[in-house]
This record gives sequence, C-alpha cells and structure tokens, in this order.
Amino acid sequence: MAEGSVVGHRWAVQLLQNGIRHDRLRHAYLFVGAAQLGKSTLARSFAQSLLCKEGVDGRACANCRSCRLMQSGGHPDFILLPPTDREGQPDRENGLHRAEQAADIVRQALLHPMEGRYKVFLIQDAHRAHVSFANKLLKTLEEPPPHVVLCLTAPDRSALLPTIVSRCQVLALRPLGEQVMEDALQARWGASAQQAALLARLAEGCLGWAVDQLDQPEPLAERSERLAELQELSRSSRVARLAFAQKLTAARNQTRLFTLLALWTSWWRDVMLAQAGCLEQCANIDLLDTLADAAGDFRPVDVQAYLRTLSRIEGYLRHTVNTGLALDVLLLQMPRPHA
Repeated sequence: MAEGSVVGHRWAVQLLQNGIRHDRLRHAYLFVGAAQLGKSTLARSFAQSLLCKEGVDGRACANCRSCRLMQSGGHPDFILLPPTDREGQPDRENGLHRAEQAADIVRQALLHPMEGRYKVFLIQDAHRAHVSFANKLLKTLEEPPPHVVLCLTAPDRSALLPTIVSRCQVLALRPLGEQVMEDALQARWGASAQQAALLARLAEGCLGWAVDQLDQPEPLAERSERLAELQELSRSSRVARLAFAQKLTAARNQTRLFTLLALWTSWWRDVMLAQAGCLEQCANIDLLDTLADAAGDFRPVDVQAYLRTLSRIEGYLRHTVNTGLALDVLLLQMPRPHA
C-alpha cells in the first residue's frame, strides 16, 4: 500500500498487503462503509501498490514512474468509474452507472496492461448502477482476465445484487476513532487542536467529511446558522413552524434536507446526553454552555420522544411519502421549553 496515504483501517491495509506480498489476489474487491469513510482512498492506495514496480512487501515505493503516474491521476492501467449524468459527466450525488460504462469495462478488460502486470478498475458508488450495468458487469466478474482487478465501493453490501457481492472479497470499513482523526487532521491537514477536536466529534468516524470542512469552511458556518435557527424554532408558534416546513418542502432538495435532519438529530441527542449528565460525550463540543442551558429548558421525555420521531420521519422521507405532510408533523412535534 502507498505509505501514509491511508489513515486508519490497519486491518484492511494489512489484508491487502498480504495478498500482494504472497501473490494471492482476488479478482474483485468490494469496499463498503459510510460516505467519506475512506473507501476510495484505500482502493486507490491498493491500486498504486499493485501497479508499483519498485514496491516491497505490498507497499508502494511512491517514487517510481508508476507511482508518479498514480499520484498525478494519469496511470493508463488505472480506470476510475464514478456514476455519471445523462451527458456522461461525473455525478456522484445523482448520477448512475449505465450500460455503456459496463460495455467499456468489458472492452478495456480484454486489453493487456500498458505499463505493468495489472489493469485496475475502481467503480465508485457501485450501488448507483442501472440494472443493465450490473448485468453486463457480472460477465466480467464471472470470467475476468487474469490481469484484471476490480474494486467497487458501496455504503453496504445489501445495496448491491447478491450475485455481484458473492464474486467479491468484501472489506467492511469501520468508522475511525476520534483520536486517530484528531491526530491526522493536525499532522496532515494543518488543523488547530480546537478544530481537530470538534471535527473529529462531528464527523462520526468519516475523515473525508472532516477534511472537506477544513477545505471549505462554509458548511461549518452554515451549521452554526442552522443550529441557531433550530433553537428559535423550538420556541416558535405553530404558524411559524408550519411556514418553515413549507419552505423546506418547496426547496425540493433532498440532500440538504437529510443533512439538516442529521444536524437536528445530533443536536437533540446532545441535549439528551446533557440531561443525563454526559456533556463530555456530546458531539457539538463548541456549544456545551448552550447545551447545558437547553438540558434544563426541555423535559427529557419530550427530547427522547422527538429523537424517535426524527428517526421515523427520516425513514419515511427515504421512501415514497408526502414530504410536506411528513415535515409538518416533524415541525409540530418538536419539543417546546417547559414552563
């Protein structure tokens, strides 16, 4: 593996290194785990080690021509396949893997590598595959040429066809520990100790999310605004709450909606923890004084009930439901400060 490129996931790194070292490679690997957990980073590092010409014990040297090509994104034997929109442009949020992409994989897999022993394909977000893509991909998975290694990423093995999963070695990545993330954010991305501590708590083990916040600080500023808005809503009238629900419904932005619900869940969970005397376990550690005040403003039974409501409504929204009605219920049931 490329030295230092992967943070954490030591068991997976060692497993892949051992496969390279002892020449016991599978023809397909499926990396599963939450978004921005490091699945693609690990797969890229694995590909670099496979393609490296000077590596030792499954570790890429980082200096040879092959490693330099991988680092610049120009290695001819590494093919990256994200989901695409209808025009063929990468779109990992709303795109799909389509039949023509699978046909291209089949065609390129038949060609011999240009630089080394292997040709490595990384299919990102394989769960976003059209059924025609999955069916065509199965042919390559069933009878792959000996020089082909396929890497797939997905949030969970259940998101893919069982016939695809059964032909892959599955590596289920786990969330990173907070201390591991804090150390990495400070050492590799120059975060301050305070930034690293906060982001490590908020990221829930997903380092990629934390790094994005350092590169683009606007989401953290927006988080503060949304939490202030939430506290105002908890003290607002029913009319104001329904108006806010209608505003969310009219926006028709599912991604932003689920991000907001995750933030609300984090906040009310922290209020519950504060009520239980567990402030040190809260995620929003930059707002501990506000959380301590909120713990006294709301009844614990109301907070716990609302957390269940949040979970239930989020589940409804991921299926075919009346979004406006679901959000009306969510806003109206939000706890109010007790007298």
